[in-house]
Amino acid sequence: MRTSQFFFTTLKEAPADAEVISQKLMLRAGYIKRAAAGIYTWMPIGLKVLRKVETIIREEMNRAGAQELLMPAVQPAELWQESKRWEQYGPELLRFKDRHQRDFVIGPTHEEVITDVVRRDVKSYRQLPLHLYQIQTKFRDEIRPRFGVMRGREFLMKDGYSFHTSFADLEREYKNMYATYSRIFERLGLKFRAVAADTGSIGGTGSHEFHVLADSGEDAIAYCPDSDYAANVELAEAVAPAAPRPAAGAALAKVATPGQTACADVATFLGIAVDRMVKAIAVVSEKEDGGQTFALLLLRGDHELNEIKASKLAGLAPFRFASEGEVEEYLGCKPGYIGPVGIDPARVRVVADRTVAAMSDFVCGANAAGFHLTGANFGRDAAEPEVADIRNVVTGDPSPDGKGRLDLCRGIEVGHIFQLRRKYAEALQCAYLDENGKSQIMEMGCYGIGVTRIVGAAIEQGNDERGIVLPPAIAPFSVCIVPMGYQKSEVVKAAADALYAELKAAGIDVLLDDRNERPGVMFADMELIGVPHRLVIGERGLKEGQVEYKGRQDAEATLIGQADTVAFVRDQLCAA
Repeated sequence: MRTSQFFFTTLKEAPADAEVISQKLMLRAGYIKRAAAGIYTWMPIGLKVLRKVETIIREEMNRAGAQELLMPAVQPAELWQESKRWEQYGPELLRFKDRHQRDFVIGPTHEEVITDVVRRDVKSYRQLPLHLYQIQTKFRDEIRPRFGVMRGREFLMKDGYSFHTSFADLEREYKNMYATYSRIFERLGLKFRAVAADTGSIGGTGSHEFHVLADSGEDAIAYCPDSDYAANVELAEAVAPAAPRPAAGAALAKVATPGQTACADVATFLGIAVDRMVKAIAVVSEKEDGGQTFALLLLRGDHELNEIKASKLAGLAPFRFASEGEVEEYLGCKPGYIGPVGIDPARVRVVADRTVAAMSDFVCGANAAGFHLTGANFGRDAAEPEVADIRNVVTGDPSPDGKGRLDLCRGIEVGHIFQLRRKYAEALQCAYLDENGKSQIMEMGCYGIGVTRIVGAAIEQGNDERGIVLPPAIAPFSVCIVPMGYQKSEVVKAAADALYAELKAAGIDVLLDDRNERPGVMFADMELIGVPHRLVIGERGLKEGQVEYKGRQDAEATLIGQADTVAFVRDQLCAA
């Protein structure tokens, strides 16, 4: 491709409302143009990157035995009503009526449609297992779309669905997809981690997320450097302390802590370490019969509540944080001074994190404004609480697999695989006849990749002060030719055209910058758009039979023989 024939524009500065680096660079490099909040036009150069990502995904999915189809973006409401998600999904589901006043949605996902397809045509166990996938535009009406393509309303997604006669066969395909996704991200050239994750609103019994590692990632990942263990912090288990709880060694004392409500402030005021504090978080669970459960969730002062874990406590899901009035009603005290000592267990449920359950002589709220208790102990001063894992793990915690200590990093979720089991198959009566002619509900798996999100995540992971640094597998062009004086020197023009033709003949994706621009502008644009290899042709070098080569992240340029240029470039691409 020649720049004179290629429709692309670059910007010196990103729009003021651009938030994250990928959004800024994609707008500056001309990858995307904003059409509306969370909705973008993919320009030719950005689309080249997107299509390369698609190609790798498609090749690996086909290699894994999945079959591609294309489902409608517009879906009938009846299917969503049948699965009960018409009411459950929320305002992110874009609903509308056609001219006949029939209800439809623009699909944010396709579990209902694919299940309907399979239940219509698959009748026998002999037709299973079956894995179908598509790469298609989705729409989710995010309340606050942000971060460019990282959290847009309209996006491209690969979603696949597998159908099985048994859970054992679903597990086999789940492992197949785990390996397939790993190959996809390896081929994309991205640093990633597969982590155990919560199933969320999709449902099912088991899932793994695939995260591109980046400091700007929204998700915290816990991993063990000494093993393969990795999990989203929402799911990572905080292992109980190995040592038993020490015996009480201090007397209970009520001390004045006027105006001190935060654990860190109380600890400073008392001259103790914050890990000797126990903080109480008051929550309420509303019951269908109109009643409610009031509970205190106890955490060590330097730990944070994991709401996902806490929401799975029997009898407490769903829960919300208690209001100030409710705290006063149940504990007779304003928030900031509450604790487990002296409460009525018949009215207040107490759940302590595993770490708290192993503490003695701790400091907690006295359930009296302006006071805390020191030397508090379970069994002696407060009833023994329920014990559960309800906190986020922290760096240095024991790894749940027993093979070392945990570390934390940030990640951007770009893929997610689920064992759906029978959630949708039962709701839509997706059944088959087994060997005995008996009707059985199918087992299902679901496997998604955010295609547009991968491009944003790759740029979040790969960038510098000059622009985009993409892995060679998905860069918009493999190499660019930047001639010095293309419009002025016939010698340079002839050499550049000849090299361009040779590289194209060799099957190399090459961009010839034949614009009448200053060298600095051309260099800056090629670095901004993320071309990994650059060849510079000038009269001086040609006189000596040389061409200048510079890799996108090389500190210095290298002179190579003009006659050896194609072979040199091929070697560089193979090495990458």
